[in-house]
Amino acid sequence: MAKSLPVSPLAPAGFPDLPVIGGVRFASAAAGVRYEGRTDVMLALMDPGTSVAGVFTRSATRSAPVLDCQDKLGGATDAGAAILVNSGNSNAFTGHHGQTSVEEVTKAVANVTGVPVERVFTASTGVIGEPLRHDRIVAKLGDLNGTLEPGGIERAARAIMTTDTFAKGAAARIEVDGKPVSIAGIAKGSGMIAPDMATMLVYIFTDAAYDQAPLQSLLAELSDRTFNCITVDSDTSTSDSLMLCATGAAEVDATDDPGFADALHGVMLDLAHQVVRDGEGATKFVEVRITGAASDADARIHGLSIANSPLVKTAIAGEDPNWGRIVMAIGKSGAEADRDRLSIRFGDILVAERGWVSPDYREADAATYMKGQNLVISVDLGLGEGTATIWTCDLTHGYIQINADYRS
Repeated sequence: MAKSLPVSPLAPAGFPDLPVIGGVRFASAAAGVRYEGRTDVMLALMDPGTSVAGVFTRSATRSAPVLDCQDKLGGATDAGAAILVNSGNSNAFTGHHGQTSVEEVTKAVANVTGVPVERVFTASTGVIGEPLRHDRIVAKLGDLNGTLEPGGIERAARAIMTTDTFAKGAAARIEVDGKPVSIAGIAKGSGMIAPDMATMLVYIFTDAAYDQAPLQSLLAELSDRTFNCITVDSDTSTSDSLMLCATGAAEVDATDDPGFADALHGVMLDLAHQVVRDGEGATKFVEVRITGAASDADARIHGLSIANSPLVKTAIAGEDPNWGRIVMAIGKSGAEADRDRLSIRFGDILVAERGWVSPDYREADAATYMKGQNLVISVDLGLGEGTATIWTCDLTHGYIQINADYRS
């Protein structure tokens, strides 16, 4: 049985009340993929007419399920669609065995559900380099198909967890053309989190109708403003998948509707923040705000340099307002910076300006601020209009312990 981890101190109070999304049903089961008695497989089945969009890891060693999903995007929507996810084994770096497992699972899902194999999407998360016991998953498909229900999304969220300490969900309810529309999403992710999609699995469902091509464009755009702006440890996984399914059950077309886009952005940002709040061993949630950079691209480089710095992250863990480490991270980033123009703030506290510590800075004030769980580090480069916001967490001994014990 998997070792249980204490719930992150940054976790929300509980799993949110997610709306039932018309046109999609969920089921979950314990297949014994890696651990006996642990719920580790989930199935989502969508009605005919569902548009499916997805963005995936750009890792050069991405897994067989990721490659298969990428090949299938953009297909016809007149048939239904299915998503099958397992935890415990990532089916990555498994050679031809990986593709065989994907083929066997997708074929079996198609046979059981009646969905064409071209519309069956799979994902696997867990240990890398071990062949997937796909026979254990196939053996549970009859039970999964027989227990599908519209209200099963929370159990699906728990089935895809690995080192996560809490299940992650978010939702929005809006009106489009005077009709109610709902969005509900679930995610997993805790470590191996960095932009380019992290070791995350994210599944978002809406009952709005949305044409596939613009849905794909919208998802990619919003991913760059949410999931690709978080980092726990700077490592990018082989298995990252984010999929968005629009069933059309609400009988309203949200294609290019700005209100729908805003609501979807809110759901995605909420889920992205929850992933950071569940960072392995994390005790602090940190927002890094960059302004005044020469360009948005430079601002992003600076932000990631700060957010990924082990020295910065361990100082935060130790509640040490060591602003010199912020200066270091800016200087090493490779993006344009001028020592004598930049300023640094911890929250509302002005720490440094014009290349030197602020005359009004008091270390005791900053030390008190660093004791909080939610921190903001702001840097203004004084060079231009470029901005970026990156979200991260601290780096504690807990991260080492979790990853040292990961395969045991």
